[in-house]
Amino acid sequence: MFRVMKREFEDRIAIVTGGGSGIGRAVALRLAAAGARVTIANRSEDAGRAVAAEAGGETRFVATDVADEDSVRALFDAVGPDVHVLVNSAGVLASTDRVPDIPLEDWEQAFAVNARGTFLTCKHALARMSRGAAIVNVASVAGMVGVPNRAAYCASKGAVIALTRALAVDHVRDGIRVNCVCPGTIDSPWIDRVVAEHGESRDALTARQPLGRLGTPDEIAEAVVYLASDRAAFSTGSQLVVDGGMTAA
Repeated sequence: MFRVMKREFEDRIAIVTGGGSGIGRAVALRLAAAGARVTIANRSEDAGRAVAAEAGGETRFVATDVADEDSVRALFDAVGPDVHVLVNSAGVLASTDRVPDIPLEDWEQAFAVNARGTFLTCKHALARMSRGAAIVNVASVAGMVGVPNRAAYCASKGAVIALTRALAVDHVRDGIRVNCVCPGTIDSPWIDRVVAEHGESRDALTARQPLGRLGTPDEIAEAVVYLASDRAAFSTGSQLVVDGGMTAA
C-alpha cells in the first residue's frame, strides 16, 4: 500500500481521468487520502462511482469520454472555475498488430483516447489553472522505445510525451508544471484484458522487466502524486520512468 502524506493536497481540486480502475484508481485514492477534492472522470459509471465511494470525503464521479470535446467541456463545467491538479490516466491499447495489419479504426482509436484525450483535458484544465497548478500525464515506456506489436500504442504514447514537453515550455512562465510518468508493465485490469483479448502471455509480459515482476498501480500512483505535489516544484517537462528496468535492458 502506498504511503499517505496526510493533508498534502488540502483543499486542492483534482481531476483524474480513467480513475475507475488500475493506475487511475490508485491515484484518485491517494489524492483523496491526502486531502484533495477529487473528481473521477471515467467512461464506466459503475467503476467510477465505486471508486468515488471507496475514496470517500468530497470525491465524486463525472461520466466522461475524454476523446469527445463536448464531454470534456461538461466535465470541467461540473468541476467549476478552479483546477489545481489534472492527472491524465485514461488510455487504451487498441491494437497488438504491426503497422501493415493495423485497421485504421484501431490506429485512430489509440490516438483518440491516448493523444487527443490528453490534449483536450489539458486544453480545458489550463484555462482554469493558475500559478502552482500541476498536470501529470500517464504516458508509457512504449512512447520511449520500440515495443513489438505495439505500433499504434507506441506512437500515441510518444505523442503524450511530446505534448508534455511542449506544454511545460509554453506554460512555465504561468507557474504551471507539466510532467509525465512512463510506467513499464503494470499488474492491473489492463493486463488482464491484454491476456484475455489479445492472447498474450502473462509470463512473457512479466519477464520483460529485469526486476522479474510486474509493477503495481500503487507504485505508479506514488510517482504521479509526487510530480503533482510541491515536492516536485523544480520538475517540469520531465519523464519519470517507473519500469522495473525495462528501458535499461
